[in-house]
Amino acid sequence: MSAKQNYEGPPPWRSIGRHEMLPEASHDDAARFDFLAQLNHHLGSKVLPGIQRVYEREVEPEQRRRTGAGFRNRHEVRRSLGRHPGYRSWSALRRATMEMRQQAGRMLVLRQWGALNQKAQRLNEAGLGESLLLDPAIETPRYLAAVDHHCMPGSYHAELAPGDVAAAANYDAGIFVTTGGLLGRYSDGGGRGVVDWVREHLPDFRPQRILDIGCGLGHNVLPLARAFPEAEIWAVDQAAPLLRYGHARARALGVRNVRFAQGNAESLASLGFEDGRFDWVQSTMVLHETSHRAMPRMMREIHRLLAPGGITLHIEQPQYHEKMDLCEQCLRDWDAFNNNEPYWTRFHEVDLDAVLVEAGFASGALLHGGVFAPAEDAEAAAAREDGAPRSEDFGRSPAWRLVGARKAAA
Repeated sequence: MSAKQNYEGPPPWRSIGRHEMLPEASHDDAARFDFLAQLNHHLGSKVLPGIQRVYEREVEPEQRRRTGAGFRNRHEVRRSLGRHPGYRSWSALRRATMEMRQQAGRMLVLRQWGALNQKAQRLNEAGLGESLLLDPAIETPRYLAAVDHHCMPGSYHAELAPGDVAAAANYDAGIFVTTGGLLGRYSDGGGRGVVDWVREHLPDFRPQRILDIGCGLGHNVLPLARAFPEAEIWAVDQAAPLLRYGHARARALGVRNVRFAQGNAESLASLGFEDGRFDWVQSTMVLHETSHRAMPRMMREIHRLLAPGGITLHIEQPQYHEKMDLCEQCLRDWDAFNNNEPYWTRFHEVDLDAVLVEAGFASGALLHGGVFAPAEDAEAAAAREDGAPRSEDFGRSPAWRLVGARKAAA
């Protein structure tokens, strides 16, 4: 067996999907990203299993010896495991990779910041006010403004100057490091995965109007646009830098049937969306960055926006449940306490079914499933002739949880 066949790590940064808006990287830029991707992979695949063994062989037995009982919840596990030098070393290194990933991305982007803004302005010019709708009057909710998500200075919404796209360019260039290429060449595995799920489980579903909430820079809405080219598709986000970049990126990739609009998902009346406007309302890895109070309002707004018989689908991390090992819950909770994800731990306790029912969906109309990033897509197949990696070379993502509902027919 060849060394390539034995290799299980992430692909090189140079093999990600290219487009005009992607920042240009030097040899050293790419090397930094590759180093961080490899370190992330090592921490997850080699070091993390050792932390699980530390819990099983040392921390949990010591708890029983000291108290006569096991741990009652993940928070007790975190406090005890957090005192072990092995866990502390793993945690410190993982936090360092996040900080270095942001530093590497910002250094790459800020060096060409003016040129990126000019590219975005040129690509967006024809669509401004039509397929790109920005609203400077929108205020960023406090629960978003108060957090530098994933150690990103200013998070998604901060602007260095009018017309800024720096936050989005940093995210687009560096998400490869965080995911190790598991989301595919264009980091769109969530979108491609949900399209596959819909085709398999809802084969007769023909949406004419689709809304992607919390679209970010559009990674996951473009697969929907390609899968349903005749549909009217809206991608909404709070952050103007993401929308500017996302619209320009879509144009650079040849996708023209998506309207990017700035709005607050708790109330989208400002965009003129009437009751029953959409057949499908979608989100991908958005709910865990939403406050506990905002989420029910968002779901009620989704129910209002859906046409009778329409569906809403949300891709997220698995929820914690009584059969999930407490150590696994604790390790999954790491982001809440170390990676600027303050809503993460409480979100994983939320009964999403109950939130949907409270928003107006019938309990018998709930939808559940699992979503994987497909191992093959058209772009990867076409790229083989160029010697570029196949999408299989990017690995296969772990399953996301899919939860949603169908609105009652009229």
